[in-house]
Amino acid sequence: MKMPKSQLHHFPISLGTKGVGQYHRGMTPLQRPRRRPRPFLRSLVEVCSILFLFYSNLLMGEFEGGNGRGKTLGFAIHDIFTVTNFTIALVCAAIGYTLFEFWRRKLM
Repeated sequence: MKMPKSQLHHFPISLGTKGVGQYHRGMTPLQRPRRRPRPFLRSLVEVCSILFLFYSNLLMGEFEGGNGRGKTLGFAIHDIFTVTNFTIALVCAAIGYTLFEFWRRKLM
């Protein structure tokens, strides 16, 4: 069924060519668009979050089971923060960051 010409909506020809500059100033967003973080800062935040998860997992492991009875928080922190654990955490964080970046780029 065809509509009569009087009921058809006519759109301006310029719609979609340069739509950003054609709106009234009152319709512009109030907030500026967020910038993407710099790649170095983004990688630093992601690696630090992986380190945090690693150390929180170690801390929870110190207080689980029979070995955690009678231990204090200070003893557990002293036991966890060693050079060996930090090296393992950095290697795991680098591997985790590399895998996350690979899958992020592959899926997007």
